[in-house]
Amino acid sequence: MFITRTRSALVLAAAAAVSLAGCGDADTGHTTEHGTSTTTAAVTTAPARAAHNEADVMFLQMMYPHHAQAVEMARLVPTHTDNQQLRALATQVEQAQAPEMQQITTLLQSFGKPAPTPSEGHGGHEMPGMMSAEQMAALDAASGPDFDRQWLTMMIEHHAGAIAMAQTELAEGENADAKALAQRIIAAQQAEIAQMRAMLGQS
Repeated sequence: MFITRTRSALVLAAAAAVSLAGCGDADTGHTTEHGTSTTTAAVTTAPARAAHNEADVMFLQMMYPHHAQAVEMARLVPTHTDNQQLRALATQVEQAQAPEMQQITTLLQSFGKPAPTPSEGHGGHEMPGMMSAEQMAALDAASGPDFDRQWLTMMIEHHAGAIAMAQTELAEGENADAKALAQRIIAAQQAEIAQMRAMLGQS
């Protein structure tokens, strides 16, 4: 009887060891006969995180160069005007939009799309609110109050274009991160438009 019980205990111990070994294999990311590995699960869930549609891609491809131009305009301010309120606003614009450009790059890469560039990456789509090369040259040539007026007028138009693109993304996009970015853009840029209109003396 003692021997039989001892053998039973050994069998149970061996079975437990095999079961633990199977769990150990799963923890290391290898697929075993005992179940699906953590690596397989990660591969399965990764596409869900990057789920997107064409509207998401278009929004991000257009918004990157759009943001790049806003940052370019913001960086003109310190050398073209002494208006401290405008300088503070330009800093705010740059600090908001430069990090969003990095987020856009990361999102596009998660979709399997190439990282955009400031001058390319909009996929041939026309972007509302973008300034022409001639408008940017005229802004760069201005200074003082004339620069302030041009900058504010142009940035209001620029922001309005970004808001329109973001609203399209909310209506047609699928990716949760892209839509969250669109919502932040709308909230921030609507507030800045109100501020810029007040600076221009507009109601």
